[in-house]
Amino acid sequence: MLRSFLLLVALLAGSACSAPATTHPPVTAPTPPPQATAVVIDQSCRTDADCTVKDVGNCCGYYPACVNVNSPTDPKGVQASCQARGMMSVCGFREISGCSCMQGKCAAREAEAGSLRRPLQMDGQR
Repeated sequence: MLRSFLLLVALLAGSACSAPATTHPPVTAPTPPPQATAVVIDQSCRTDADCTVKDVGNCCGYYPACVNVNSPTDPKGVQASCQARGMMSVCGFREISGCSCMQGKCAAREAEAGSLRRPLQMDGQR
């Protein structure tokens, strides 16, 4: 009887050790978002004719800047990069009436005093 009991204990102990191992899928790190190649904005110039106003973009969307006429821009890429990084920007921009080459870099021209507009008049108001 003792012998049967020991045999039963041995069988139970052996079966517990040989239980199938549970398999889990391997843990992998999340894949980072693809890194877009950043467009380098060229603001170099020799003359005013080398400069123009282009949309270079920011985290809000449209953002004009004076750049070299041949400079690539990627406003959609800028906005996508901002979204991927969870960044925001102050929305708004100044109107650029033209560009000048100043010390080898395209820059916005200052508005001339006579170029300011009067506010729109509402009907019946002067």
